[in-house]
This record gives sequence, structure tokens and C-alpha cells, in this order.
Amino acid sequence: MNSNVLQLMEQMKNEKINCSLMEVCGTHTMAIAKSGIRGILPDNIRLLTGPGCPVCVTSQADIDAAIELSCHPDVILVTFGDMMRVPGSKGSLQEARSQGADIRIVYSPLETLEIARENPRRQVVFLGIGFETTAPTVAATVQRADQLKLKNLSVYSVHKLVPPVLRAIFTDKTVQVDGLICPGHVSVVTGIYPFAELAVQFQKPMVITGFDPEDILQGIALLIGQLKSGEAKAELQYRRAVRPEGNPTARQLLTQVFEPVDALWRGLGAIPASGLNFNIHYRDYDARRRFQIEVGNETEIPGCSCGAVLSGKLEPDQCPLFGNACTPIQPVGPCMVSQEGACAATYRYQLLRR
Repeated sequence: MNSNVLQLMEQMKNEKINCSLMEVCGTHTMAIAKSGIRGILPDNIRLLTGPGCPVCVTSQADIDAAIELSCHPDVILVTFGDMMRVPGSKGSLQEARSQGADIRIVYSPLETLEIARENPRRQVVFLGIGFETTAPTVAATVQRADQLKLKNLSVYSVHKLVPPVLRAIFTDKTVQVDGLICPGHVSVVTGIYPFAELAVQFQKPMVITGFDPEDILQGIALLIGQLKSGEAKAELQYRRAVRPEGNPTARQLLTQVFEPVDALWRGLGAIPASGLNFNIHYRDYDARRRFQIEVGNETEIPGCSCGAVLSGKLEPDQCPLFGNACTPIQPVGPCMVSQEGACAATYRYQLLRR
């Protein structure tokens, strides 16, 4: 840790500004826990975990629909590996595969193209999760499938957009957030301007930061500086990776293929225009439409506090199941399943450190 950051730490200790700052990225959540940043911050600065893990915020109703879809005998369901153990109301994708469902794990959505070409008589469905970071690669995959005329490929889209959920958090009177550590990966695509609009609208300071401990501490120092001066704007600390205008090519891909729709977030409910589904030009690749999928009602896992953790209302270890009934080996909720989940990060680093 360099001397400039240590000096900033001393300055923060002397400011005596009581505030709650929220990180909105699963990678930040893991980096903060791993580096022990919470333990070195003064007591007057509290860090909250927000809805920054795409696996964690995928609704249980969508998980149930994906499991049901995977049980179709002519369907090959393709997904990222961290979705396999996420619990639905009647099991998980991992359990469905153990019972005979053809579920395949990939590292890139583009791998789905080859699976579809190799299995022309079967329907190949990609479970599309993630924020603005991963959605463009899914859009590119669908465009390529359209060029190749792969009629047996479709996507079950549960993609989420970050700015709408931040708006929902700011309007929730039960959540006290004074400033945001904004997601570096998402900002590579969106740029700074969506966060700048929210900062002005809700009078909340925001800083886009990188993922090294020094980056995060510098971001916190910038937020404290804004709070001290009474400012509310979006600042860019992560300049080595994020351009103010973001990535226009990636955003163009999104608008070519998708359109915003209302979406279910685990623990947060339905949020207007916070999801992505296919526009009229690519509607034939919509698995919901192709298989007439009806998503059921959202239900909570008994005793699980993931919803409260994702909205900053509870710390992970305040959940009654944490570390007892719910561990990384036997997870009950998605925040313990995902490698970027707040509960997994707390268990792996903070609990074991204690």
C-alpha cells in the first residue's frame, strides 16, 4: 500500500464524517473482503454490499424456469458454471443434470454456436445472465446465429441493467446509502454518464474505481471528499480502463438486439426497464417465446436473507443461516454460491480471518 493511500486513510480518520458507502460490483465485494479494507476503515465509514453479483440477483422464479426448460428431452441447456448450484424452489441445475438433463457449461456464449451446429435436431438454449458487461457478447452470438441461420439456437435472457436498480435503491427509504463505489467492468461499456445523471438526480456522490486495494481506497477518499464539500457528482478513478464515453460499439450491439423490459431481481422484486429481452428483429431467438415459458411467482427461501444482503439492509453474517446451515460447501442462498457473492466473500475471508 503506497504512502499516498496511507495518507488518505489518516485524513479519513480525521474527517469524522459518518457515512454508508455501497459497492455495486461483485468483484469489488470480493476484493474488499480479501484485502481486509473494512477492517482498516475508521468506524465512521461503513461499507455496504449492493446488487452487483449477476448470479445472486437472478430471481428464483427464473432459476425454476431454466430448470424446467432443461428437462425438455430435446433441449440442450448451455450456461456459465457458476449458475449450476444456484438454488431454485425445487432444486438446482446441477441436480437436474444429475437426473439426466443435458446441461453444458461454457466460458463464452460463442461456444453455443458450435453446440447448435453439432446438434441440428435438438434445441440449444443459452441461459443469458449478466449486466451490461456480458450482454454484448450474447448479442453478438445471436447476430452470428442469424447469419448462419441456426434456427435451433435461442437464449433465455435474464440480463440486468445497473442504472435502474440503483434508482430503485435510492428511492427505497429503508436503505441509507450516502455514496456509491461504481462498477468498473460495467462502466467500461456504459461510460460515466449514466452514473453522472443519477448523482445529480439523487444528490449522491459516485466514483468509478478499479479493483486493486489502492484503487478502492482512493475511490472511498474521493467519495469522502465530495461528502465533505457537499458535492454530488460522478468521478472516474479507474481511468486506465474506463473512458468517459464507455464503449459505443458494445452499446450499439445491445440496441441492435435487445430492448429494455421489466425484470425480477432476487430480493428486490420487479424493477421497471431493468432487464433486456429481444427486440422485434431478433424475437425468433427468444427462448421465452419459443417455448412459451411462463415465469411463476417469486418465492423466498425460508430463513435466507440474500435479498436484504443484496440491498445493503443486512451484513452477510447477520443472516441466521450464515456459517451454519449455509456454507460454500452446502449453500442455501445464491450469495453463498457465487464466487462474487457477498456471503461467500465474507465466509471465505472475514470469517476465516477471525
